Amino acid sequence: MSAYNFTLRQLQYVIAVAETMSFRRAAERCNVSQPSLSAQVAEVEAGLGVALFERDRRGVIVTAAGKGLLERARRVIVEANDFVEAASRFADPLAGTLRIGAIPTIAPYLLPRVVPALRKAYPRLTFVWTEDKTDVLVRAISHGELDAALLALEANLGDLEYYVISKDPFVLATPVGHKLSKSSSPVPRTVLRGERVLLLNDGHCFRDQVIEYCASTKIEELGFRATSLPTLAQMVASGTGITLLPSIAVSTETYRSEMGVRPFKHPAPFRTIVLGWRRRSAQVATLRDIGHTLRVIVENDKNERSVSKKRRTG
Repeated sequence: MSAYNFTLRQLQYVIAVAETMSFRRAAERCNVSQPSLSAQVAEVEAGLGVALFERDRRGVIVTAAGKGLLERARRVIVEANDFVEAASRFADPLAGTLRIGAIPTIAPYLLPRVVPALRKAYPRLTFVWTEDKTDVLVRAISHGELDAALLALEANLGDLEYYVISKDPFVLATPVGHKLSKSSSPVPRTVLRGERVLLLNDGHCFRDQVIEYCASTKIEELGFRATSLPTLAQMVASGTGITLLPSIAVSTETYRSEMGVRPFKHPAPFRTIVLGWRRRSAQVATLRDIGHTLRVIVENDKNERSVSKKRRTG
């Protein structure tokens, strides 16, 4: 087969058809007419000498060859975008736009604290934030749709590189008046045995981490599964059951809902909050700098809260 020079736009059309499973929707996404997109995809297939898609009245099916080449096409687009991004970073590494994600058990508690500080620290950078579950964010980073994300290291992050921001211990949250709410001292894991425990629904890495910690105790998972930590906290406050919360959520959720909160005895459960990015990203130096800034912001915030708590209780 003779060499064929593809354009990046043609590869973008192929990817759009594969992801939308429709030439019409792909054309709408790419802001081009459907006949033009169809012709460009057909040209790619002719150049390769293989069909990437099967077409019929019911829609589009990606062929085995299409599935095999799709990820390579994505990597080409990502590398091309990184090439352009790297050039702009040489001109001014701390300017431009950064697209950063955060998982739902981090975003509402950490972002309000760090976003204003990041804007002040990096005035020439524009931060665009996205909230979603771990697998969605990791996939978006791998495909070049996001530059980085705030994640829990204990989840499956694939081959992402990362910078450690903070250790986030888990605490026990109970209804007021519950037998475990009558003290604030650390509790052993064994107190969970036989308790009615509320958990997040599937897909949240925090749920997986809690289940792993509770594996050696026989907990009773309630049929209700929450989509968010605020819902978990409100269900606990209503007396439905107990749960585990990450420490960064405690001040917010105990302000919204009255609960008893206790730390766990050593070895206490925790997660490690990190800023993760694509291994070959053109913005590694900038992201490491931001990771360090985030660590300092979070540590300073912890210290201020600790001092404030001592003043209230002292």
